Amino acid sequence: MATEQRIKRINTVLNNRQADLVVVLENIRNTHNANAIIRTMDLTGVQYLYIINTLNEPFPINTSISTGAEKWIEIKQFFSVESCVKELKEKGFKIYGTHLKSEAKTIDRINFAEKIAIVFGNEKNGVSEEMLKYCDENIYIPMKGMVKSFNISVSVGIILYEAMKQRMEKNYFEKGKLSEKEKTSFYNRWIINKP
Repeated sequence: MATEQRIKRINTVLNNRQADLVVVLENIRNTHNANAIIRTMDLTGVQYLYIINTLNEPFPINTSISTGAEKWIEIKQFFSVESCVKELKEKGFKIYGTHLKSEAKTIDRINFAEKIAIVFGNEKNGVSEEMLKYCDENIYIPMKGMVKSFNISVSVGIILYEAMKQRMEKNYFEKGKLSEKEKTSFYNRWIINKP
């Protein structure tokens, strides 16, 4: 039986979850990265994780790293880029790829207060050429060092923080929330999970 305190906590978290900000991971293989990303999503209120897995290998979840955050995130798996993009487009999402193309924009020049999916690519190769064809924009985090990119889990944290900050500053946070139907569905599922 759930305690009153647990019920209150679940309702508070659900009321702060964003439904229209999706993280897409394309062929992520490193266990530490995958689990750190899930933990960051939970902490920044992002509910939906789309995983593109064209390598047909299991997504590497390790509860000692994620601290059990995968229980609170909705994970959807796709086995092709096309099937993932099709669903996102049908739901009206803009797709932003994290890629250092010449026309890419820094994250502070992007409007995160709208319905968007952010694609993060494989640790070695980045976002695939196939996925880049479907991206509405390419974005990047400005850097001042010799190294060209952040670790992927760090990148996810920085970008999601910028997205949450913008959504709150632009009074969009309320608009991006889960629907009542979604909240009820997650509540019923979460209420039986162990903390």
